[in-house]
Amino acid sequence: MEVKIGVQDSPREISLDSDETPEAVTAAVKAAIEAGSLLSLTDDRGRTILVNAAKISYVEIGASSSRRVGFGS
Repeated sequence: MEVKIGVQDSPREISLDSDETPEAVTAAVKAAIEAGSLLSLTDDRGRTILVNAAKISYVEIGASSSRRVGFGS
């Protein structure tokens, strides 16, 4: 599943593919924002992404899209 996080004062969004369910990601985002702590997510490669919950603008949770390669994309 693809997760995109918009961060205040940053022109780029954070994008990661996660093996977590949408419900688990939603719960983690809600808990981090309510507690005013760091949002911690792990991508499908095992990397951990930490985001200050106070700086989160938006979180987009959606299905993973297959990457297109070549001239037909």
